[in-house]
Amino acid sequence: MEHSKIKIGIVDDDLLFVQLLKNYIENNGDYQVVLTSTGGYQFLKEKDFVSLDILILDLRMSNGDGLEVMAELAQKESETKIIVLTSFYRRSFMGQMLKLGAHAFLPKEIELEELLSVIKAVYHTGHYFSNDQIDVMRTQLSNKLPEFHAFSKNELTDREIDVLRLVCQQLSTKEIADSLFISPKTVETHKTNLMIKTGVKNMAGLVIYAVQNKVIDPDEIILFDK
Repeated sequence: MEHSKIKIGIVDDDLLFVQLLKNYIENNGDYQVVLTSTGGYQFLKEKDFVSLDILILDLRMSNGDGLEVMAELAQKESETKIIVLTSFYRRSFMGQMLKLGAHAFLPKEIELEELLSVIKAVYHTGHYFSNDQIDVMRTQLSNKLPEFHAFSKNELTDREIDVLRLVCQQLSTKEIADSLFISPKTVETHKTNLMIKTGVKNMAGLVIYAVQNKVIDPDEIILFDK
């Protein structure tokens, strides 16, 4: 059986950048860039955007910025994972980006090979944090972000906490299932229950919840191994 490719969309108002990035991505792995757009409004009119696995999104665009796109996708409860790739990058914005639904937040100066590693990490584990961003999380997120959750950590089951810890180690659903000797379907059920109980919208939110509530120490968070 032919392995299905990861479906990617790119939204950026620099047409040359979009074309070069599309060519690079498609020539370096099991990726297919199925949708490109030079503005947020144009992107949201596309019928196929809901089927994307990964969306690479700029923030500042004249025809509908990235914040508007993220808000619309959140309203539609889209399962597309968002990688914000922008020249308007500040580490201090990371927490806000995660709250808005980004699964990774990157500067445009990133090496292309590293970007591919981030795409893999986000696709398989639901989020990506760099070393610098982990430092921000240590010093800022646990103190300054509002609480995401409706339940306290004491109301999570032992098995849910086990799953949460492994999510923070960036294990895939199958790897968590193998580690805990349960089925992938059961892992997905635990993830769903965790998001319902904590009130977060994605895996990145679960990591923030785990840090805020001292379920894990930030040093336990495993970065993607390129």
